[in-house]
Amino acid sequence: MTTPGAPPPIPGPSTARSARYAGLVGAILLAVAGYLGGALPDAPLGATPQSIWQAPGGPATLTCWFVGSALLVGAWWSLRAGAPSGRWAYVTAVLWVLPLLIAPPLGSRDVYSYACQGWTYAHGADPYAVGVAAAGCPWVETVAPIWRDTPAPYGPVFVLLAALAVGVGGGLTGTVVALRVIAVAGLVLAASCLPPLARAAGVPTRRAGWLALAAPLVGVHLVAGAHNDAVMLGLLLCGLLVVVRRPGRAVALLLAGVLLGLAVTVKASAVVVVPFAVLAGASGRTVFRSGVWLGGGLVAALLVTSALSGLGFGWVGGLTRSGDSEQWTSPPTAVGMVVDYAGALAGRDPQAVPVARTVALLLLAVLLVALWWRTWSRLRASGGPVSDRCRVALRGAGLALVATVVLSPVFHPWYATWPLALLALTAARTAWFALPAALAAFLALPDGTNLARFTKAPGAVVMTVLVMTVLVLALLVLALPRALLLRRSDADTPGRWVPRLRR
Repeated sequence: MTTPGAPPPIPGPSTARSARYAGLVGAILLAVAGYLGGALPDAPLGATPQSIWQAPGGPATLTCWFVGSALLVGAWWSLRAGAPSGRWAYVTAVLWVLPLLIAPPLGSRDVYSYACQGWTYAHGADPYAVGVAAAGCPWVETVAPIWRDTPAPYGPVFVLLAALAVGVGGGLTGTVVALRVIAVAGLVLAASCLPPLARAAGVPTRRAGWLALAAPLVGVHLVAGAHNDAVMLGLLLCGLLVVVRRPGRAVALLLAGVLLGLAVTVKASAVVVVPFAVLAGASGRTVFRSGVWLGGGLVAALLVTSALSGLGFGWVGGLTRSGDSEQWTSPPTAVGMVVDYAGALAGRDPQAVPVARTVALLLLAVLLVALWWRTWSRLRASGGPVSDRCRVALRGAGLALVATVVLSPVFHPWYATWPLALLALTAARTAWFALPAALAAFLALPDGTNLARFTKAPGAVVMTVLVMTVLVLALLVLALPRALLLRRSDADTPGRWVPRLRR
């Protein structure tokens, strides 16, 4: 039995070898599924699992996809406690990515939306004012219908990068390749920041690197799907690393603020990490000073990028359209859908989804404030080593991203990569966040078809029951005497790799 607080066990050579090559076979099968029926430009839109199965090569496509996903997920899960070494984890992650790097777009058609938004900007139109169809993008037929008439929901930095991809790529294929190169560059930046962040938090790189980089969602959605989340994560981790390495230094805080600001101008959800970066960068009790310098860098990044793009802050308005899709994979949306179903049985139309989403966003705001206050309180009371303080701040940021993902109006599988990177650096137990990430890998088909579309009613009911169960358990835990919840701190235990703060 593993001693509490001891370093995670190193897997045996045969276990590690089996996981490496099972995952590689899985990645190859996913790439094959991409060529047979991935999100190709001329693939039919609005497909269903049945129509894909009945299409030429359909059974082979779905078989390769699900078997490949199962192999990749199973291999990743089997080593969730940690790979044999950090180098082994990185080499294996690269091996798994290589087949997906040369595969067609997988799991989503968003890369075509990026291409058209970049084309729109490159040809003098405002992507925050018009949809790609109205702008006259020549590739609009490749974009999912729901996103053809909506403004871009991304910040000016990513619009500039998408326009750069259009200029470099020329045609659609070249633009998609350029966008994938940009996504891989973001992933490489994130990978380079993980080892020093892991060391600063006192966590083995062999575990942090494995969980964050070898996750199936990374290869399928961030690499093959070329999602801009890779760029956001790279900038986010880089900003946090600058803060952690030079806490309390004005220049470092300013630079970190700029990097975090750039992350926000790729995808606005990165903003929830900023208050926790302030805590990570505070030396002693200088939280206000840390906030001023870091906030100054962030505001400067927002102002400069908005001015250089010539688009101003029109991108903020585009954020409101990201919730146009209603799927049960978002807990608040699922609850609203169940209320609507119940209302329909009673002959009423409650229109509960917008209400549930609004309540969830208000709850998110309250949770973020509570998380920040709890993190600050623990840091003020801490007399532990620097790695304790670093880990507490990063864990707060990871939990803030968890709350953001869970309470957002929409959920897509690649959203799970946001908290995954930070929790890999901080969490002592992995199953609670690795399991949802593993399950999310099965939510999409290779052509981008979302399986949640075909399970709306049962999926919404199951998700609502899960939400209610979690709420009841949370209330029970809060009702327990505090003495039953607190465990004696063993921060001085020799060999401990995740020391708890002294209470």
